[in-house]
Amino acid sequence: MAGSSVIVMGVCACGKSTVGEHLAKKLGRKFIDGDDLHPRANIQKMSSGQPLDDEDRKPWLERIRDAAYSLESKNEHGIIVCSALKKKYRDQIREGNHNVTFLFLDGNQELILERMRKRQGHFMKENMVKSQFETLERPDHEPQTLVINIDGEISDVVERAAAGLTQSQEVA
Repeated sequence: MAGSSVIVMGVCACGKSTVGEHLAKKLGRKFIDGDDLHPRANIQKMSSGQPLDDEDRKPWLERIRDAAYSLESKNEHGIIVCSALKKKYRDQIREGNHNVTFLFLDGNQELILERMRKRQGHFMKENMVKSQFETLERPDHEPQTLVINIDGEISDVVERAAAGLTQSQEVA
């Protein structure tokens, strides 16, 4: 059996890192936070309140794709956090990988802003939420993609995600 990866995706403050970490523990998978794979220039740009453009994202998405490839080639199973807001970003991650599932954490802008106001110590700024929603191309009808509603407690979201993955038979 080849390895696999689940890319936990969505806009900033939707709970990607928290859900991803809990989901990895629950399913016994490796956890990789995609924020840790950003090149220095991207972190500096976001820290100054500027959204990334497609050119900025290319090397980052390549690192995400390579992490998924590494898991697959080593017969490991992992959860990788990556916003993956546009279809072309998701397609770049899928390129050369055969066992990638996207888990879209779906919530409305009001809920995301509420959560953003509660966060501390993260480089994304509140004014970037609008930019993220403008960039988002919903993956509703893409193959190997699950849409998970983020209303409620994190534990509920994790349970919905685990159940969705199990139902889709993507959990190895």
